[in-house]
Amino acid sequence: MTVQDIAAAIEAFAPLPLQEDYDNAGLQVGFRDRQVNAVMLCLDVTADVVEEAIRRKCDMIVSHHPLIFRGLRSLTGADETQRIAIRALEAGVAVYSAHTNLDSAWNGVSHEMAHTLGLTGISVLQPRPDNPHAGLGVVGDVSPTPKLEFLRRVKEKFGVKALRYSSQSPALVVKRVAVCGGSGASLIKDAIRAGADLFVTGDVKYHDFAGYGQDLVIADIGHYESELCSMKIFSRIIRQQYPDLVVYFSDDQRNPVGII
Repeated sequence: MTVQDIAAAIEAFAPLPLQEDYDNAGLQVGFRDRQVNAVMLCLDVTADVVEEAIRRKCDMIVSHHPLIFRGLRSLTGADETQRIAIRALEAGVAVYSAHTNLDSAWNGVSHEMAHTLGLTGISVLQPRPDNPHAGLGVVGDVSPTPKLEFLRRVKEKFGVKALRYSSQSPALVVKRVAVCGGSGASLIKDAIRAGADLFVTGDVKYHDFAGYGQDLVIADIGHYESELCSMKIFSRIIRQQYPDLVVYFSDDQRNPVGII
């Protein structure tokens, strides 16, 4: 297999045109014709992840968050992104990212979150104008569950150490749930219009809790925690297409946000 083969498999699932205008999904570092015998999966491409990939003899890293998010004007090692890119290139490790295109793809990040919580009757929360089966966030139904019990389920399923939620919400029972991986506060109004009792996402601001907490329960599980499931999606895509390829989940990635 080559870098291009792996990229093509991912892009068949999450086409690059689905990415948002501000994004930079696709091949970040390396050469498309290089042979690949092992792949490292991660959320963020850090110096530790690159060293782990080199140590485990991986030829390619596939990440959710792009290493190179904004254009580089030089490649001199002047900052961390440049140093990581140079190290990967020197070691012959290609870096590929599928970001908002994986978020918007059917069975992408938000769908994976929904499956984790057992949602049924899933539909896209903010569908694209040209494709109702693609877009950001999803909404679905669950068996009627007391609010606090469902919040505890969310905390357990996503391994959340400290779950923030809108405590002023009058809802007592959860029957309809919206989810969005990453920073999904911009979809709160969509969740309300979709009739959700509860919305699960990350990076929610104080004023979002204050402004919309009466309309539905907002549960902030953290950006990192909401998108770790992207590695499961990558793994399924690659292993289905190339079952003999060695695929690792990174052991050395860390949540950049600490909690004490």
